[in-house]
Amino acid sequence: MDTQEIIQRGQELAIQFAPKIVAAIVIFIVGRIVAKLLSKAARGAVSKVGGDAILVNFLGNLVYMAVLAMVIVASLGQLGVKTTSFIAMLGAAGLAIGLALQGSLSNFAAGVLIVVLRPYRVGDFIEAAGVSGTVFEVQIFNTILTTPDNKRVIIPNGQIGSSIITNFSANENRRLDLIFGASYEDNVGDVKAILTDIVDSHEKILEEPAPRIVVAELADSSVNYGVYVWVHRSDLLATKFDITEQVKRRFDEAGITIPFPQIDSHVHTVNEKVA
Repeated sequence: MDTQEIIQRGQELAIQFAPKIVAAIVIFIVGRIVAKLLSKAARGAVSKVGGDAILVNFLGNLVYMAVLAMVIVASLGQLGVKTTSFIAMLGAAGLAIGLALQGSLSNFAAGVLIVVLRPYRVGDFIEAAGVSGTVFEVQIFNTILTTPDNKRVIIPNGQIGSSIITNFSANENRRLDLIFGASYEDNVGDVKAILTDIVDSHEKILEEPAPRIVVAELADSSVNYGVYVWVHRSDLLATKFDITEQVKRRFDEAGITIPFPQIDSHVHTVNEKVA
């Protein structure tokens, strides 16, 4: 084949494939623009309904990558590439990756559900997967808690999603349950009067719902009195410690005994002659 024939053959191929190449390039460019627009629209829609920043970015990237994958397949098809085998290969690769990352995908799915359903937010004090702490950050794969003693705990979202979640910060007010024991010899009316006075004079305790002071239990060595009061969630621990200290002081002043576990030992002398 001489030079003239090579040039002629090249011109024929250029004429034959040039429209396909141009069409493939146009499809890719236009498709990429459409992918960006759809990604931006998805971000805006999620943001309008109050979506979390993590969810906004995740859905935006997911829409962009999904549309871009379809655009690439369409461009290759325009060039004459058989996309059936290409799609099958992508599916097989996705299956293999999914099996290898099964645990991570479980955490990922649980993270998406947490962001969408919002069982807790950053700053809430929760108990989940056997750990209690304040939510520091919610990531796609993990939730980071800060414990009361300032330790950082990273919990996979999959474990949180499969466990019971207790959100202590979900409601503004919390009920504080306290039990105080007094001796059987102490008058019930006197004990309840002291507890009522402490509760009524405490500034942190809410008037509604009304506090309750009851005889909760007749235990082995004490009469247990239940004190049930409502406080703002931020005042819970401070109120608990303050009331406990006041009860000890007032019981001591009134001569009311707080029983404690004790063992009575009885020593018997055995007569040597009898022995």
